Amino acid sequence: MKNLFLPIIVLAAGIYSTNAALAASVPCEEMLKQLRAVEASTKPSDADKAKISDLEAKGIERCNADDDKRADEFFTQAMKILGK
Repeated sequence: MKNLFLPIIVLAAGIYSTNAALAASVPCEEMLKQLRAVEASTKPSDADKAKISDLEAKGIERCNADDDKRADEFFTQAMKILGK
């Protein structure tokens, strides 16, 4: 029984670390590039432009503070407004 216990723990730890790495957020600089590319390819209404600009500014502020997770959330909200 003891011979099986250690390999199971090692396997579980490996699976957990792999999933944690995959769940990491995209660097905010990359997400900002994606947002700007989507902005360039679409024509939002003036009201949507104001919302998108506000979300982009908030995202950049969080990105500058090295808070990639929240920055990505703002950029994702802006992309949803753009339909992406």
